[in-house]
Amino acid sequence: MKKAALLAAGDSTRMMPLSANISKHLLPVAGEPLIFHNLKALRDAGIKETLIVYGYRGEDLQDAIDSVDWKPMRISCILQKERKGTADAARYALEFALDDDIILMYGDVLSGPGTFKGLVERHRRSKRSLTMTVKPVDDPSAYGVVVVKRGKAVDLIEKPKPEQMVSNLVNAGIYAAGPEIWDAIDKTQPSSRGELEITDSIKMLIEQGKVGAYEIPSWWIDIGKPWDLLEANKLILNDATGFISGKVEEGAVLKGEVFVEKGATIRSGAYIEGPVYIGKGSTIGPNCYLRAHTSVGKQVKIGNAVEIKNSIIMDGTNVGHLSYVGDSVIGRKVNFGAGTITANLRHDNKTVKVSIKGKRIDSKRRKMGAIIGDNVKTGIGTLIAPGIVLHQGSRTGVGVIVDKDVEPDKLVLTDQPRTVVDVRQE
Repeated sequence: MKKAALLAAGDSTRMMPLSANISKHLLPVAGEPLIFHNLKALRDAGIKETLIVYGYRGEDLQDAIDSVDWKPMRISCILQKERKGTADAARYALEFALDDDIILMYGDVLSGPGTFKGLVERHRRSKRSLTMTVKPVDDPSAYGVVVVKRGKAVDLIEKPKPEQMVSNLVNAGIYAAGPEIWDAIDKTQPSSRGELEITDSIKMLIEQGKVGAYEIPSWWIDIGKPWDLLEANKLILNDATGFISGKVEEGAVLKGEVFVEKGATIRSGAYIEGPVYIGKGSTIGPNCYLRAHTSVGKQVKIGNAVEIKNSIIMDGTNVGHLSYVGDSVIGRKVNFGAGTITANLRHDNKTVKVSIKGKRIDSKRRKMGAIIGDNVKTGIGTLIAPGIVLHQGSRTGVGVIVDKDVEPDKLVLTDQPRTVVDVRQE
């Protein structure tokens, strides 16, 4: 099997505000765009040709991919003109695949080492029409539950009700497919959402007894919400080996796996506990503390006496002195005024809720900081409550306590009474 197709055409609405100006598939994870991790893994597994079906912000996606030399793998892109669902997106790969077997996958799932090679080998040996990846999870309610018997998928239940939780195996969104998938897609009818779902196409093949199952041998994650980026960042950094290509001044301390790209500077007094990634041209310190699973993008400045823990800081952002960023995702060209604090823990120790598409939902994370879009600026002394979303272009004034989400391009100011005392009368 030498071909793969990635479905990356979604509008990325659940990733807002991080995806307001960029495709979700280009959001950074461990120093690289999300989709690059899949492309590298496919290349390492021997894939020679990859097709990317794109949609939202597609030109930016193609430009990013074209900026990298992927040899010996060739990459091409095609636009899904209308968003009619995953089966419709997959149909764009028909002429690319022809009669060849192909890896077909969602562009926003990531998995650990061995996934693609193992899947291809299982599919080759089974000689089935399609082999789907599965992964056991603690809570399968948000996924498609797969029932597997003796290596064969016998049922696929999308968004199962409690009484349908007959398995803890979920559909991992990576398939090895033969030509029979295209006939199934042609026969697929619109779902209740009015979309053509590739899972409905796969169900047809399951009913015909033609689908095998392959359990992913390592980690797997479906990146659908902003905090999933933090988990993916952690998983990838844990697997990687650090390097130092930039400048580390005398007096800086680097422990564990630390990645310092060319042109980056770690100034004296900085204390970094890996795994931590530092992007090109960034300046860290002096006298700051970067804790494990932090990823810093390109041309970022982390000032004096700043602490950052388990966070993603995107390109061009400035975190001013005396600030704290914990368990947060910070967009591009953000400016934190001195003393900006992101709280990441509720007093009652309950999990933190975050707004997604206008609804507060449970992140299921005990520690969760802020989600901050591009070009946000905070005034000095800004305090941000756990799970708060600051949308792109928003601002805060001096000393603002942010306990509610801030809409795009809005400025939040304090409205506090003041008493002026003549000290000479005391």
